[in-house]
Amino acid sequence: MALLNKNTHIIKEIDGVRCSVVEDKVDAQRKEFIQKLLEHNGYEVKIVENQDGTFTVAVTDIMFNTVYAVYSRRLKTTEGDIVSVAYWLQLTDKGKKYGEPDFYWELYKVVNKK
Repeated sequence: MALLNKNTHIIKEIDGVRCSVVEDKVDAQRKEFIQKLLEHNGYEVKIVENQDGTFTVAVTDIMFNTVYAVYSRRLKTTEGDIVSVAYWLQLTDKGKKYGEPDFYWELYKVVNKK
């Protein structure tokens, strides 16, 4: 599982289409989770099986960046909640509702208070 502390944006050609790599070297369960979530959010997902049995998950939107998508709260769960960092990392099975406290945003308010 890739942590959300990298700000790399990797472009890879898959089936003749330039794609943004979302995560690389993930297992089948993680691949299914990411694919379902991104397709629900309207992205066209491309998957490549690597030689070691892992998968590379990518989207055809070359402007997509996982860090920005999660932290700017642009992704929604299938239930319509906001995809939090914990949800993306599969540490919880529930997203956040609008107005509900989120660790990242609460910390952001404290750090940026003047």
